[in-house]
Amino acid sequence: MTDTAVEGLTGTQKVAVVLMNLDSAKAAEVLKQFTDSEAEEIVAEIVRLKKVDSLVAERAIGEFHALTVRGGGINARGGRDIAVGLLEASFGAERAAGLMSRVASSMAGKAFEFLEAVDASQVVTLLDGELPQTVALVLAHLRPEQASMILTGLDDNKRTEVAHCIAMMGSAAPEAVRVVADTLKVRAGAVVSTRDSVEIVGGVQPLVDIINRSSVATERELLEALDERDPDLAEEVRSRMLTFADIVKLERKDVQHVLRGIDAAVLAIAMKGSPENVIEVIRGNLSERNREILDDEISALGPVRLSQVEEARSEIVRAIRDLESQGAITVQRTEEEELVY
Repeated sequence: MTDTAVEGLTGTQKVAVVLMNLDSAKAAEVLKQFTDSEAEEIVAEIVRLKKVDSLVAERAIGEFHALTVRGGGINARGGRDIAVGLLEASFGAERAAGLMSRVASSMAGKAFEFLEAVDASQVVTLLDGELPQTVALVLAHLRPEQASMILTGLDDNKRTEVAHCIAMMGSAAPEAVRVVADTLKVRAGAVVSTRDSVEIVGGVQPLVDIINRSSVATERELLEALDERDPDLAEEVRSRMLTFADIVKLERKDVQHVLRGIDAAVLAIAMKGSPENVIEVIRGNLSERNREILDDEISALGPVRLSQVEEARSEIVRAIRDLESQGAITVQRTEEEELVY
């Protein structure tokens, strides 16, 4: 950022510049004064900035004149190694690893953020002709909701290939991510500059997140295709996916939170043929008035197509997923998980 004026820096970037100029021990002491979330933002900027023009650094430090800078010329250095070292000195190796992991997660997708405003069908066209591994790399960086729509738009064979690549993906080198992002930008006619990216980790869970936001038809077709290609992987994906019946795993307050956003007509269809314990949980977490409304909807229902039931249940699952991703509710994933009081 040699041409960047100090006025163009955010407050977080200015803090990052100052810490990059301090002796590591002093910088660590300063970083300890911030909350975890603040430290994550600062470290993310240190990773991105790498090297700062001496004039820009000098002016930024001038705003923090009360701080002591190390002797010698100002030559701010950043990057991943500097960030990791600073975190370890501040919080210890174990906590630093967790913080750095969250920094990596928050930064992932920056290389492809220019695609966020692009319609899914246009992204499908943009990715036409790319290898499944390349498409998987892009989808793993995008929000699950957008990635799901793009995955649905691929032809059946390629969709299976891409899904398999996402599940099998390890870490991608920042250079590889940057090359793919820059190539797509040129093709899309984008002008947004690429930021340095950290590692993106694929695996089964990103695939599960994408499938959970897909339509029932896409979910069924993809899992059937994965069954043929890799039965063990298909089984693992199924074991991690949320289902409508998982509503019984939620705390009462979380069930109530979910049900507040569901139309009674949708709920009535979703409950068709459901196990008794699921029905009890739903009815037990509705107000008397809402139970009456639900009963009216149920009594008015005749035979319902299986596809309608599946789609209604999928809508509720998506609501659970969205609330979980917002941190509004907690989903118990396994029978072994226990609450600590």
